[in-house]
Amino acid sequence: MADKPNPQARPTPLGIYDKPKHGGVTEIEVVALVLSAIWLVGAAAFFLLTGDEGEPTEAEGLRFLITMLAVFMPIAMIWVAATAARSSRVMREESQRLQTAIDAIRQAYIAQAQGRDLTKEPSVARKLDEIAAATRNTETALATFQSRRDDPAPATPAPAAAPVVDDQPVLALGTSSDDFARPLETEDFIRALNFPETAEDEAGFAALRKAMRDRETSQLIQAAQDILTLLSQDGIYMDDLRPDRARPEIWRQFASGARGRPVAALGGVRDRSSLALTAGRMKQDPIFRDAAHHFLRRFDKTISSFSERASDADISALSDTRTARAFMLLGRVAGTFD
Repeated sequence: MADKPNPQARPTPLGIYDKPKHGGVTEIEVVALVLSAIWLVGAAAFFLLTGDEGEPTEAEGLRFLITMLAVFMPIAMIWVAATAARSSRVMREESQRLQTAIDAIRQAYIAQAQGRDLTKEPSVARKLDEIAAATRNTETALATFQSRRDDPAPATPAPAAAPVVDDQPVLALGTSSDDFARPLETEDFIRALNFPETAEDEAGFAALRKAMRDRETSQLIQAAQDILTLLSQDGIYMDDLRPDRARPEIWRQFASGARGRPVAALGGVRDRSSLALTAGRMKQDPIFRDAAHHFLRRFDKTISSFSERASDADISALSDTRTARAFMLLGRVAGTFD
């Protein structure tokens, strides 16, 4: 009778289960049948030729039981071995088919990634223009910057202030306005690197405005904004990461130039999906790769100067910012801690 179709069976990709059923007589069953027949013939010949007619009547039952065990026990063992051999062969075939299917899926994914229709994606020049525009308008863009999974309503940017006409002549010694700017407080520096929590975070935006007046800090913030925006396109948000904390002295070692295993504790990000997505983006997207390396260079330079004046508590607070988490993630992917 033909097997009835299973109504719950569903077609699967690549025909993983679209194979002929392991039915019918195979060579294993043939060998088992031959061995069983040989044993039956040999056992029958033995007991018929060596039978003893003078044996007492009360031993007939025991003799019959021993005869049945001697005849059928080896046959049962033969079929147990045949069943085990067939099951082993079926498992090997299933394993080979699954491995083939996995390889086919991997090849299809690679081919799809390499053969994407580039006409449907922004060109490299367009991406560069967008990054340059975001860099020039950082303070306005940060109002709608996404570093969290929740999507708060963007704040309305304040109207641009009227230009102030400076009637005083430029100083003869070439002193710029940056030379008169007040140094950035450590608390404002750390708060700015964490970015405003929401559109209503007035303290965060105030610290960010102060940080943007500092040339070195503003460059780091712009680089961090670019890389965090690119990471959010893959669903990677810094608030979702829970990296292992490193001791302040390890941060100081990194700031003083140590690399590799001595500062491996800084790569405390353990989220496998974020690491895999970031590593794939780093290999395939040159725009992302350039932005990541630029961010790492800016963070390296800034943390070197910051560690000279910061306390251990300040360094611990810095390591918990979104910018520091992005550094941990990208530094581990880039091999900074290897």
